[in-house]
Amino acid sequence: MQYFLSKYFEGSFDEAASRVTELLAQQGFGILTEIDIKATMKTKLDLDFRPYRILGSCNPALAREAIEAEPQIGALMPCNWTIQQDEEGRIEVSVMNPASLSQITGNAALQRVQERVLASVNAVLDEL
Repeated sequence: MQYFLSKYFEGSFDEAASRVTELLAQQGFGILTEIDIKATMKTKLDLDFRPYRILGSCNPALAREAIEAEPQIGALMPCNWTIQQDEEGRIEVSVMNPASLSQITGNAALQRVQERVLASVNAVLDEL
């Protein structure tokens, strides 16, 4: 099983970030964090880096269910989405494959919540 799911976006880098945020909201997810890797690399290391952004998303109801099933699951939260421009100029959107949660934790009680998260993730990717 691949640890991430991804899709190429037809549009600009900033449009991809906006569209992912919009689609996540439709699935009940909000953006908790936003990390601009390109800006961080420039500021901290004086490196020119390709456009790369991480959006940390959370659906509070699903997060509560996951934490109740597996108290240490917070180490794998929030649900991070990456938006990056590759060497060919294509914009790729990716996210951790939620189906890997019960494999990582060994906790079968996460099955129901991971299926719901996977459905939301697939809905976002399908609409991109």
